[in-house]
Amino acid sequence: MNFENPSENIPFPQIAAELQTMATVDQDMRERSQTEGYWDETVDTTHTARMKEIVAEIGWPTISKVGKTASDKAWLLIQHADHDVAFQMQCLELMKAAPATEVDPTNIAFLEDRVLVNQGKEQIYGTQFTEVDGKYIPQPIEDEENVDARRAEVGMEPLSEYAKLFKS
Repeated sequence: MNFENPSENIPFPQIAAELQTMATVDQDMRERSQTEGYWDETVDTTHTARMKEIVAEIGWPTISKVGKTASDKAWLLIQHADHDVAFQMQCLELMKAAPATEVDPTNIAFLEDRVLVNQGKEQIYGTQFTEVDGKYIPQPIEDEENVDARRAEVGMEPLSEYAKLFKS
């Protein structure tokens, strides 16, 4: 597995390794759902429960606490915690409160959109898509005319480029 560089001095290397292992399980299950129709809802609920313990123990797993890769994996696990929007919101607030160098701004944008969509609201960055008549389209976007400017502010490509990922 591709764990953090062991020479990197992070205070929570065991949590970093655990986050990466959990994310591997998460992604394996999602890949199997595409190829085999396999879905195990306990993966997300188990990971969310463990993320609650981690956040209670160390706060949000920032880059300086667990390294860049593991911090990104923590975000991925929370992104998939749709069954617990309140916890997604709590993590989003922790991510926003962290210094700018501690959390990838694109992760904040993705989670903010996910939380808004999960609450039935319009998203801000256009990261969340849905399938309609066999085509993937963005969920409703607030102030859609300025979405690319907002995306650029957090280092994201224009929505038209991102949307190409959803075309088969």
